Amino acid sequence: MQDMLDVLEAIIADRRRHPVAGSYTCELFAGGRTKIAQKVGEEAVEVVIAALSQGRDDQLNELADLFYHTLVLMGELDLSLDDLRQRLRERHQPSGESQH
Repeated sequence: MQDMLDVLEAIIADRRRHPVAGSYTCELFAGGRTKIAQKVGEEAVEVVIAALSQGRDDQLNELADLFYHTLVLMGELDLSLDDLRQRLRERHQPSGESQH
């Protein structure tokens, strides 16, 4: 079974290459890097608010929104989940201890 983040990344990449009328993802790409980055910032704030004052369901919804918008931004920046996975691996020392 394919990871849902990988599936979502593929859908987002397809929308970028082949715009579809009425697609929210396509609207974000049409708005450019600034619009997408602003949306990621808004979603990050909503995650913080949910973490501090809302229940689990709302927290998960806000985190899902943040992940989605982050994937759109990564697509705009020509970055992939594999790039991110590799960077996370690089941040770990051979002993398995995190550098951060």
